[in-house]
Amino acid sequence: MATNIQVVFYSMYGHIYTMAEAIAEGARSVEGTTVELLQVPELIPDEVLEQYGAKAARAAFAHVPTATVARLPEADAIIFGTPTRFGNMAAQMRNFLDQTGRLWMQGALVGKVGSVFASTATQHGGQETTITSFHSTLLHQGMIIVGCPYAEQRLLNMDEITGGTPYGATTLAGPDGSRRPSENELAIARYQGARVAKITARLKG
Repeated sequence: MATNIQVVFYSMYGHIYTMAEAIAEGARSVEGTTVELLQVPELIPDEVLEQYGAKAARAAFAHVPTATVARLPEADAIIFGTPTRFGNMAAQMRNFLDQTGRLWMQGALVGKVGSVFASTATQHGGQETTITSFHSTLLHQGMIIVGCPYAEQRLLNMDEITGGTPYGATTLAGPDGSRRPSENELAIARYQGARVAKITARLKG
């Protein structure tokens, strides 16, 4: 019996998309796991995205299907990815989650595994507050939260500037967005994906 995981993300410049691919790679490494990447709808008009220089970046993952609230209950686990906006999730992700009220009323996500990863512009730009505040929504939905413990030794890496928290994988984009996810950050993301898959399989079993 396959374990079904959805990686639901919002990405503006591609950092979270790159992390989502690593999360998915880690999850797929666990036998019997199927993974689907889905992106939440964009809310920013095209002309504004172009002004921000984001329209071209988003073309790289334009092929990724759009997530729908109705399909969330199909998953055994949902791993959410969001950039940080002033220490909180992006409005696009908040808007998507705010449409899950019917699922909450039905208890449709109760007992499913939930996990979160994020990106920030700087080392102290709200990685941890974004993820832990995101957890509140998952708890209201009755989901079982899985993080990224220090059993992942790359969290202890002091040889370089790197993202990565016990609450979930993170990447640092840089103030101008030019920094891409490092191998250390991608490895942490793969670990998180695999850990979610393993725990979900045990719970489902």
